[in-house]
Amino acid sequence: MPNAKGYLLLETLIAVAIFSVGILAIGTLIVSTTTVNTRSNIFTQATLLAAETLEHLTREPVSHLAPNTYSDSNNPINEWGDTGGIFNRSWVIDDPIGYNTSRRIRVTVTWERLGQSRKVELTTITRGNGS
Repeated sequence: MPNAKGYLLLETLIAVAIFSVGILAIGTLIVSTTTVNTRSNIFTQATLLAAETLEHLTREPVSHLAPNTYSDSNNPINEWGDTGGIFNRSWVIDDPIGYNTSRRIRVTVTWERLGQSRKVELTTITRGNGS
């Protein structure tokens, strides 16, 4: 039988190298998953802020929806609409037909994170009073 000294050490080093590559791949996956989840959470919060404003405005009578550009008085806001967050909410109301019977409402929520500007914009046309 040839001299087998050193084979156990070599096999152990190879196993550790393979294990290290696997752990590195799992670590990279965890970091990228966390980043995507955070980005998706912020996007969802912005969409909910825009939807909340849109719902509130569509319940108003058309006579109360004066065509103009508006900004949330609490800007910047957090995910609950309170002062002190990363979001800026604004909306534009106009008369798309010109007969003063309906309004187009565009709600925009913007934010900046990690040096990138993002926005969500929701639009609807309403005749007021929830319709």
